[in-house]
Parts: sequence; C-alpha cells; structure tokens
Amino acid sequence: MNPAGAIVIFIIWWWIAFLAVLPREVEGRWEAEDDGVDGADPGAPVEPKIGKKAWLATKIAVVLWLVTAAIIMSGVFNFRE
Repeated sequence: MNPAGAIVIFIIWWWIAFLAVLPREVEGRWEAEDDGVDGADPGAPVEPKIGKKAWLATKIAVVLWLVTAAIIMSGVFNFRE
C-alpha cells in the first residue's frame, strides 16, 4: 500500500465513522426546556459537540484503518491480480 492510498483509505474510514457518530447524544431545540435562542430552527441541536464527535470518529477510523492496512499488507486479499 502506497502512502497516497493509505491516506485515502483513512479519509474514507474517517468520514464513514463521523457520519455514523454524528447523531449520538443530540438534543433538538424542541426537546430542550430553554435554549436561549429565539427564532432558531426547532430541529437544530442545542449542543452539537462536534469536536467530541470528530475525536471519536478519529479513534474509530484509526482502528478500522489499521485492520484494513493489516489485511492489505498481509496478502490475504491480492488486489493487484
């Protein structure tokens, strides 16, 4: 696996993990008692916690990338033939 391929695989895994983690711990404005914002969309999250979710997605992506890299480099699957 060349470095460019490794980076592309990591980015793909990161986005999959991020989109999977994004709906966790979300409380909409319509669920909150008092969000302090008048006129905001009721479906918008009160506190999205994007940084926490991005960090969790990074941890998940690293694990998935390591498994993928190990499978590719072990030769179990030969993608060249």
